[in-house]
Amino acid sequence: MTETQRITKAVIPAAGLGTRFLPATKAMPKEMLPVVDKPAIQYVVAEAAKAGLSDVLMITGRSKRALEDHFDRVPSLEKVLADKGDDEKLRLIQEATELGEIHYVRQGDPRGLGHAVLRAKRHVGDDPFAVLLGDDLIDERDELLSEMIRVQQETGGSVIALMEVDPSQVGSYGCADVTPVDGQDYVKVNRLVEKPKPEEAPSNLAVIGRYVLHPSVFEVLERTEPGRGDEVQLTDALQELASSEEIGGGVHAVVFRGRRYDTGDKLSYIQAVISLASERHDIGDRLVPWLKEFVADLDR
Repeated sequence: MTETQRITKAVIPAAGLGTRFLPATKAMPKEMLPVVDKPAIQYVVAEAAKAGLSDVLMITGRSKRALEDHFDRVPSLEKVLADKGDDEKLRLIQEATELGEIHYVRQGDPRGLGHAVLRAKRHVGDDPFAVLLGDDLIDERDELLSEMIRVQQETGGSVIALMEVDPSQVGSYGCADVTPVDGQDYVKVNRLVEKPKPEEAPSNLAVIGRYVLHPSVFEVLERTEPGRGDEVQLTDALQELASSEEIGGGVHAVVFRGRRYDTGDKLSYIQAVISLASERHDIGDRLVPWLKEFVADLDR
């Protein structure tokens, strides 16, 4: 891989309305819902930064100004904390602003994930790039994005992340038909189906919100007709890329077996808060005993 192809850019679609969390998201972006004491979106940007992606483009929409404010400097607050000698809180608020160079563009018409990714074409240019969905929180102790980047550099095509789900749940995801690659820990994607009926699903391998894409995806998205929900589906574009290696080098996948939380789902969001809080040195020692006592009381 040449230096001009080195992956440094991440695209984070964040234009959704967050209707599953109403009324909390009536006036606040769903991406700003706190997971312990950081908004969910900060974990995603931090994941990109950890993988070496220092140039982040967020695809936003109306009422998303809080995202820009969160990653911006607040000199007056920083001065107050510095004057008080509160170095820990000062470090925490500066953490978000130091994750990388963050840019913003509005999606405009809400025409689906594929359309949101297409809005990044001018910023990304002709190099491979990563897409991280803001609803998917990957535990920082588990490697995924860096592994996907490695596979993209080996194969030269596009790479998606898959995760095994209960067969009854496949209708909530895009699902993949895959073939093992001899001697490798990744698989080749033959076919993708968006939200199939369980009996029609090619497997129980569900597409989760991490992608490392060849720039040819933009050409395909530009001619992709609206599909399910009258939206431009990224899955449809990836299906075309998977079916012809002449366009963008095909599609491969990393099967993720780590910890993932869907912060757009109420139950998974609560599980994320509890799980991450339990691991925190400042509150975990008090939270875990309380949780054990709470659960024991439920069983009585």
